[in-house]
Amino acid sequence: MNSLDLPRRPQDTRVVVAMSGGVDSSVVAALLKQEGYDVVGITLQLYDHGAATHRKGACCAGQDIADARAVAERIGIPHYVLDYESRFKSAVIDAFAEAYVAGETPIPCVACNQKVKFRDLLDTAQDLGADILATGHYVASRAVPGGRALYRPKDAERDQSYFMFATTRAQLDILRFPLGEMTKPQTRVAAERLGLSVAAKADSQDICFVPSGRYAEVIERLKPGAARPGEIVHVDGRVLGRHAGVIHYTIGQRKGLGIAAGEPLYVVRLEADAARVVVGPRTALATRTVLLREVNWIGDGPLEALPAEGLEIAVRVRSTRAPKPALLRVGPEGPQIELGEAEDGVSPGQAAVFYDTAETQARVLGGGFILKALAAAAAQPALSAAAG
Repeated sequence: MNSLDLPRRPQDTRVVVAMSGGVDSSVVAALLKQEGYDVVGITLQLYDHGAATHRKGACCAGQDIADARAVAERIGIPHYVLDYESRFKSAVIDAFAEAYVAGETPIPCVACNQKVKFRDLLDTAQDLGADILATGHYVASRAVPGGRALYRPKDAERDQSYFMFATTRAQLDILRFPLGEMTKPQTRVAAERLGLSVAAKADSQDICFVPSGRYAEVIERLKPGAARPGEIVHVDGRVLGRHAGVIHYTIGQRKGLGIAAGEPLYVVRLEADAARVVVGPRTALATRTVLLREVNWIGDGPLEALPAEGLEIAVRVRSTRAPKPALLRVGPEGPQIELGEAEDGVSPGQAAVFYDTAETQARVLGGGFILKALAAAAAQPALSAAAG
C-alpha cells in the first residue's frame, strides 16, 4: 500500500490536487510530487473577482490563480484553470442570498464543498484518469471496515471538519487529505523547505466572494427589493421599532439592533415571511432540541437503524464552538439532536455536525442543516431521559 492507501506504486497513481493558490494545497501538491506520485494541479476560478483581486485573504480568483500556477511550475506538474463561475454562482452565491432573505444564516463553504469541489471537481478529476483527489483541508481520512471514515485533524485550531460534514461515503473513497496529520506551523515549515513562494501567504477568508466583508450589500445586489422593512418585536409582543430588512440580522445578534431598551436584547428569531425581527433577553436564545434537514450520515450502518432511545454523540452547532454531548435520534419530525446542555444562538441554516466523541481527532459521523431550534423550555431533558 502506498501512502494514499492504494495497492500500487506512487508513480502509477494519478492524483489531482485542488490548488486554491494558498499554502495548504500548494504543500499537498509538492509533498505528493516529492513522493513520486503522478500529480496534476487544478485551480477553480469561482467568481468574478473584481475588487477581490488584490484583497488580502481572497481565494479562487486573481492573484491566487497566478500563485497556484507558479507553484505548479516550481514543482514541475501540469496545471489547469477551470472556469466554474456559473456553477459557483448558482450553487453557492445565489443560494447564499436566498437563505439570508429567508431568515437563515447560511454556510457558503459547506455549499462550495458539497456542490462544487466534491461533486463537479471530483467528476473532472476522474475524467482526467485520477485515482485520487487530494485537497489542503485540515481533516483526516482513514480506512475502516467497509470503506473510509472522516476524522478531525491533528491540529485542533485548524479543524475544518465542520465544513466537511456533507462529504459522502462514495466521495471519501476517492478523497485524501494529507494535512490531517500535520499542524499549520508544520505546513508553513514544509512550504519553506520546498521553496514555495506562498510559504508566508495569508490564509483565505470564509466568504471569499464578499470582498468588502459586508454581505448585506451582496444580497441586495443579487436580490433587489428583497430587503423588506418591517417591525422589531419583543418576545412579549411589544413593538420596539422598525428595521430595513431581516438580511441585516442574525440569531444571537446584540449590537446594531437600532432600538433603545432598558435591558440587553438579542435577536431570538427571524420571521422572514412577515418581515419581523423578534428580540428578547439572552435566556430566550437557549435551546435544547434542534430539528434537522438534509442529514448526511457517514457513521456505521444506516441512519434509520439508530436506537429508538437515541445515539450518544458529540455535536457542534457552530463552527467556532467545541463539540458538546448530545443525543441523535430520528423523531416524528425527522432527525433531531437533543443537547445535554442548552446552547444559545442556534440558527436555521447553520449546521449541526456529529462526532463519535468530543475529543481531538474524533470520527465525523455526519451532520445536517438546522431547520429549527426549539426554546429550551419547550424541549425535553436530553441525556438524563435517555439514561433513564
